[in-house]
Amino acid sequence: MLHRFLAGLDDLHIVFNLFNYLTVRSAGAMATGLIVTLLLGRPFIAAMRRRGIVDAPRSALDRGDAEGRKANMGGILIVGVVTLSTLLWAELGNPYVVIALAVMLWMAAIGFLDDYLKIVRSSPRGLVERWKWAGSIALGLGLGLYLVLLGPPYPLGATATNLPLVDEWVLVFHPVTYVLWVTFVLTGATHSVNLTDGLDGLAPGLSAIAVGSFAVFAYLIGRVDASAYLGLIYIPGAGELTVLAGAITGAALGFLWFNAQPARVIMGDTGSLALGGAIGVIAILLKAELLLVAVGGVFVAETVSVIVQTRWFKYTRWRYGEGRRVFGCAPIHHHFQMAGWKNEQIVVRFWILGILCAMVGFATLKLR
Repeated sequence: MLHRFLAGLDDLHIVFNLFNYLTVRSAGAMATGLIVTLLLGRPFIAAMRRRGIVDAPRSALDRGDAEGRKANMGGILIVGVVTLSTLLWAELGNPYVVIALAVMLWMAAIGFLDDYLKIVRSSPRGLVERWKWAGSIALGLGLGLYLVLLGPPYPLGATATNLPLVDEWVLVFHPVTYVLWVTFVLTGATHSVNLTDGLDGLAPGLSAIAVGSFAVFAYLIGRVDASAYLGLIYIPGAGELTVLAGAITGAALGFLWFNAQPARVIMGDTGSLALGGAIGVIAILLKAELLLVAVGGVFVAETVSVIVQTRWFKYTRWRYGEGRRVFGCAPIHHHFQMAGWKNEQIVVRFWILGILCAMVGFATLKLR
C-alpha cells in the first residue's frame, strides 16, 4: 500500500524514492511488526484475561484466577500484525505474497478453531486431530494443484526445485508427485512448529530465526544477478516475499517480549499453525524446500523425536508386551525438562542450535 502511494511521489522529494527499494520496505515491515506487537501486546493480554481466554490451570489453586495465568490465543496478535504490516509495505498485486498470506491465514483459522473449542467452549480435545490434519492436507493439495495449473510462471517450470550443494542442477517432479511433495512439505512444516510450541519463547524464537533466514533467501532468489552467482533458480517477483518474511520476523520478536519466561501470553495453535504454514509456503514458493531441512533443523529434530518415540513404543509393546521409550518424553524439549534443565536453558540452547542450522543453510550457498 505504501509502495503504491508513496513511491509515486518521488517527483516531490527524493526521499519517496526509497519506497521503491525492497530492502527499505522489508526493514519497514519488520520494524512495523515489532513495534505494533510491542504496543498492542499489553492491552491484548488484558483483553484476553478479561474474557477468560487463558491457559489451562496447572493446579487447583489457580483455577478461576485468570490474572495469574497466561493469556492464550496470542497467535491472533501475531497474525493480525503480520497481515497489517504486509498490507502496508508489500506490493499487493504480487502473487507470491498473496499466496503466502492466504496460506498463513488458512492455517491460523484452523488453529483458531482448535483454540476456541478448547478454551471458549471448554472442549478438552478441541478440534479433533484428524480434522486438523485434514485441513492442512487439503490446503497442501490445493496449493500444489494451483501452482501446477494456475500459479505464477517459474522460469524452469512449476515442478522444479533447487538442489542444495549442487550448482546448475535442479530436481524436477512429475506434476502429480509435485502436488504430493508440496502437501508433504507444507503439512510437515506446519505441524513441526506446532509440536515445538511447548515452552515459553521456544517456537516464536525459532520461527523468527527460520523466517529471517528465508527473508535473505527470498531477496537473493528474487535478484537475477545474485541468483545467477549463487546457482539458484531465479524467480522474478519472489523477492517480494522478503517483505512478508520481515513482517513475520518482527511480529515474532515482538511477541517474544511477552512470551519469554515467565510468559504472560502463549500463542496457541492459532499462532503455531500459522507460523508453520508461513515457513512451509515460503520455502515452497522459493523452490527451497530442501533447504528447509537445514534451516529448520530444530523443528525437524522435534518431529523426528516424536516419530521415533511413538514407533519404538508401539514396536516394543508388540514385541515384548510392554512399551519402552527412547526419550523420557517427546517432543525432545520435554526430555530435557525431565532431565532437570530449566525452561530458559532449553530455550536459549535451542535458539543457538537454530542459529547454527540457519548458518548451515547459508553455507550451502557457497558450497555449490
